[in-house]
Amino acid sequence: MVTADGRKAVKLGYPTQKHRWTALAPAREVSVLRQLIPEDVHCGEWEHGTWSAQPWREGESLFDLWKLHRHPTKPAPPDLEVAHSCAVALTGLHGRGWVHGDVQPNHFVVGPAGTNLIDLALAHGGNVPDSYDFPYRGCLVHYEAPEISRGILEHGTAVPTEQADVYALGASWFISATGWRHVDYPDAASRLDQRQAIVSKPHRPINVPGPLGGIIEQMMSRNPADRPGADDVCRELRTAR
Repeated sequence: MVTADGRKAVKLGYPTQKHRWTALAPAREVSVLRQLIPEDVHCGEWEHGTWSAQPWREGESLFDLWKLHRHPTKPAPPDLEVAHSCAVALTGLHGRGWVHGDVQPNHFVVGPAGTNLIDLALAHGGNVPDSYDFPYRGCLVHYEAPEISRGILEHGTAVPTEQADVYALGASWFISATGWRHVDYPDAASRLDQRQAIVSKPHRPINVPGPLGGIIEQMMSRNPADRPGADDVCRELRTAR
């Protein structure tokens, strides 16, 4: 969508068969964005839920950008400049008191003006109107930290944290560089079985070539207290470059 003040990303929220909260996600994201970005964002309601319009972020997703690194026999070391830009984007969000809650490769848009971390509907850290808020029920399981999966399995909800964001960033780099999910489970596994695998099984060996592999290993520690902060990851990448 193109308006007088530029190109917009438009989202329509509606309840799915399993998740009614998805109808509220566009408006919830707008309430977050209004606390984080200077541009105008808009939202409203339609017959099935809420809608939003926000600035379009030009660029390519991390997963698409690293396609050439996923060579089956001769993978090239991932681009540390791109990895650093992702860590900087996450550090910036954490530095403002927010956690993302849904870190994944397609939410890093790498473009000519820098890297943007998008899709903030599940972010926590500020005020969200009660009419648009909903409990945190985890994120895309392929990037979920063990403690988040455990919380969902035991209680149905969890608390997003900076440490879980860091784990998810490591898992995002891992799958973008290798094509493999961080934990091995069948493609057709249910969400419950996926989460149970994340809780009970170790992550795959981190075989990412170059210095990023060792950094990912730290980020994906099962103990959240043993993970570096996003700012620590930035410093390690600056040194590695």
